[in-house]
Amino acid sequence: MVTRETNSKRQISEECIINRLPGDLIERIFLRLPVSTLLRCVGVCRHWLDFIRDPQFVASHLQNARQYALLFFPQGLVSGEPYPSEGILIDEAWSPSIYAVPVIGPDDFVFGSCNGLLGLYTKASTIKIANLATGECLHIQKPAKNVRGHHFSFYSFGFHPVTKEYKITHFLGDAEGRHRCKDNFSVIQVYTLGDEEWKDIPTPEALSLNCVRNSGVVNIDGTVYWLTEDKMASWQHAVMSFDLSEESFAMIQLPAEREDHDYFGPRNFWIRDIDGKLCVVTAQTSRYDSRILHGELQIWTFDNLAEQRWSKKYNIKNPPNYIPGPHFGHRGRILTQSGISVSSYELINENIEISFSKMAELLDFSPRRLYNMQSYICVKSLVCLDVYKKAGIVRRPKQQVGWQLKKWEAWENELREAEKMRSNIQKLEHKIFGVVDKMVKMQQLLVDNSHAISERVRTELNQVLQHKPENPYQKRFLRRLNWVEQKRDKEELMSRSSKMKDIIQAIGQAQDNIYSITRSHMLDQGISPPDISSTGYKKSEEENLPC
Repeated sequence: MVTRETNSKRQISEECIINRLPGDLIERIFLRLPVSTLLRCVGVCRHWLDFIRDPQFVASHLQNARQYALLFFPQGLVSGEPYPSEGILIDEAWSPSIYAVPVIGPDDFVFGSCNGLLGLYTKASTIKIANLATGECLHIQKPAKNVRGHHFSFYSFGFHPVTKEYKITHFLGDAEGRHRCKDNFSVIQVYTLGDEEWKDIPTPEALSLNCVRNSGVVNIDGTVYWLTEDKMASWQHAVMSFDLSEESFAMIQLPAEREDHDYFGPRNFWIRDIDGKLCVVTAQTSRYDSRILHGELQIWTFDNLAEQRWSKKYNIKNPPNYIPGPHFGHRGRILTQSGISVSSYELINENIEISFSKMAELLDFSPRRLYNMQSYICVKSLVCLDVYKKAGIVRRPKQQVGWQLKKWEAWENELREAEKMRSNIQKLEHKIFGVVDKMVKMQQLLVDNSHAISERVRTELNQVLQHKPENPYQKRFLRRLNWVEQKRDKEELMSRSSKMKDIIQAIGQAQDNIYSITRSHMLDQGISPPDISSTGYKKSEEENLPC
């Protein structure tokens, strides 16, 4: 008999064997595991918990983390109906996720992505820093209200690799006054995670807030970049930078010489991050509609800070009309939104002509608004926010937030109705599966007894089998689907529902025919037919089909 003491000694021995593995071997194994697996491993033992939560390991795991493209669609009205904010992750194989991003609430707006953390805000609540993988959130009091309202480009979120500090920046629009214009800003508000308050950093001069709104802002290696007006420059624009460590400003001139003339119309500029490099994207617009691009889309990359040297990386002919940001490129492709599709185009060489043959469609974003998508590069990390939660500026989220608000009741009810429809359809498909299974057994019985009518029964049975549900035991989704997958799932449910009546009728008719043939033949042979009439099919089931 094994005693409790023996079991205890065996358990200790087994734990010692695991923990006696060399630390570098454990690290190499853990570095290859995704965050979701590591989060389960922390519950194995104290040793693994300490190892996985160690800041050095977290930093090493972050360096090897896979990159995803996050496509964000802000909330808004579509045909008078509210649609919630949604994020869709695109993996390394360019496959869209089917599940919603849990940390993105229905009223959230995304303004940054850094080291697995997302920066979000709502118009009426706090700023939220959320870990994409762990779901951990930090709610921070907003800075002074911006007189120009909220816009995702007015905020930025980044990490400085030297100071190891995370910082949020906010462009504060000037109050209209004697020497100030409401379209400008003269202060950048800065918050360092863990600090007690926001800091106001005055800009060297009044800068254009409209330019920030229209062209965007990027945060690369601890420096924030945006475009500002410069009437003396050839392109009448310059790049402003703000170093998150020194909290200082600098100006970077754009290429001195222009290589074309504005033949088609005014020229638009966007500042973007492509594969971690600062880029300026520019193209001419239609004289009649500034949303339509003409000529070539030029992508310039910033190569050298000391020399302020730029190089033209790509010339794109027949460019897309929408340039999402702040991350425009991902793994050698650019992202764009046109018609009802989000697509990607491969950047093969310097001179590229965009055509449908080179387009890879990622998803159908209808009925969302056109030209309203943001794109971010993000990773899944173990970065912990606990250390920052003691600051006095940290707030608790309101009790009634997100999906709990009354405005989203109709949306939630629609999801519940879809789940109810799925349940009803699966129950009916399960019954059909039972009918088909019994009919197959009946046919086998006839074959085994060499009945002459087995071929006639087989013919009827083939008619039945073509209607057999492929997977009547399909599991329900345990997580919320994103709206693209919800739409696809609903279409599939409606299709299955519309076919169900025909399927039940076809199977019922075949069942009656087979039973009639079998019974008649057995009676002719003087054989008492088996009771096979009760197969589970009822004509009343047709009345219970979901609409």
